[in-house]
Amino acid sequence: MEYTTIELKTEGRVATVTLNRPARLNALNDVTIRELTDVFTSLQRQNDLRAIILTGAGRAFCAGMDLDYLRKYANLGQEENMEDARNLLRLLLLIHNHKKIVIAMVNGPALGGGCGLAAACDFVIAGTEAKIGAPEVHLGFVPAVILVFLIKRLGESGAREFVLRGGVYSAEEARNAGFLKYIVPDAQLAEFTGEFALQLASTTSPSSITLTKELFSRFDDMPRTDALEYAASLNALVRKTEDFKKGIQSFLSKEKLEW
Repeated sequence: MEYTTIELKTEGRVATVTLNRPARLNALNDVTIRELTDVFTSLQRQNDLRAIILTGAGRAFCAGMDLDYLRKYANLGQEENMEDARNLLRLLLLIHNHKKIVIAMVNGPALGGGCGLAAACDFVIAGTEAKIGAPEVHLGFVPAVILVFLIKRLGESGAREFVLRGGVYSAEEARNAGFLKYIVPDAQLAEFTGEFALQLASTTSPSSITLTKELFSRFDDMPRTDALEYAASLNALVRKTEDFKKGIQSFLSKEKLEW
């Protein structure tokens, strides 16, 4: 698929997906959502790939949903709007449940749907000038699709205060709220995030990462008793894998392991 609103760059075991609508502050529309879905689906199948960095071109990460695009859909029927909302939900679930490590490199405003994109990632690394917000209530909108991912990041109490006030957090406020952990000077953001991704790629077992992320996903879908039984069975299964045997041998021999 040829992309018109995003860019993909792969170096070794790390891929960078860049939202590329800087004139619109990388706001999401149906084309961008479709292209992001395609690229994350494609990257899922690349066995040598270990980590994905998601960021935005120019001075924004993603300013949310494109208002011209929303205005167009407001004049369409319920069926068209339902399908469009489901497309965004499918994208966020794809990112959240992805087999690879996904890192949001927030280089500017991440608002509304952009905030949801960051929340769906495994790690969020922000520049000092980043802004994180869900201002939908000020626009007569509802942060419905992104809310489940905000609750996972902030807890229900934190998410309630965040979305009902419709405020915008600074990077420091977002870190204090638990939305992110790492804040880096803007000039060093790309370098830090790249090194962070490479460090994860070289020090973690690919099968362990995939299975651990699957464990998180399955816990969401299972009753507690079933989840505990699944965890026990997975624990037993992993003991037979080559990665486990390799890791144990490395630990016992005190040899540094390069994955």
